[in-house]
Amino acid sequence: MRIGSWGKHRSVLYAPISGDGNSPGSFAAGRQWGDNPPVARVFVGIGSNMDDREAHLDLARRRLAQMDQTSLIAFSPAYETDPVGPIPQGRFLNAVAELDTTLEPEPLMRSLREIETESGRPATGQRVKWGPRTLDLDILLYDQQVISGDDLVVPHPMMHERWFVLKPLCDLDPRAVHPLLQMTVGELLKYLEQEASQRRSDGAT
Repeated sequence: MRIGSWGKHRSVLYAPISGDGNSPGSFAAGRQWGDNPPVARVFVGIGSNMDDREAHLDLARRRLAQMDQTSLIAFSPAYETDPVGPIPQGRFLNAVAELDTTLEPEPLMRSLREIETESGRPATGQRVKWGPRTLDLDILLYDQQVISGDDLVVPHPMMHERWFVLKPLCDLDPRAVHPLLQMTVGELLKYLEQEASQRRSDGAT
């Protein structure tokens, strides 16, 4: 089974934050407090490769913390990685945020798009596929839900192939489970790194 590709990467100094004592892997999907709506555990992928990348990630962190019906539980370290795709462009800073939210997936995605717009990113219909972006926010996991729509696919369809998604996600919770592959994030990352190591060994012979 081929999981995905590998790019050059290095961690950068961007301290993670943690929340109110939830231990990794311990969050029950769709839990409910009293008569309140169910609280979903969500992981959001964050990337920037234009202008002041650190400032864009900081904007994402601040706006996620201020989002209605949502609590920012943790924000991973950021990693600098090579871009993916056919368009030459600068390197990315990538991170992952963990949220508790009572927002349904579609309203949550709309709120994420508003943050992207605030960073200066064009509207969805005006974007260049694979092109550079001030800020990119994607729902990676929403509890154990599987969503396949025109505008939203969860789990993110490429997350298992991308080190720059799996590594910061693993920093937050290596035991989070991909609901389609039924593998933990830690297992997916290990497989991806082993595959990359094997390709490097094959190339050296």
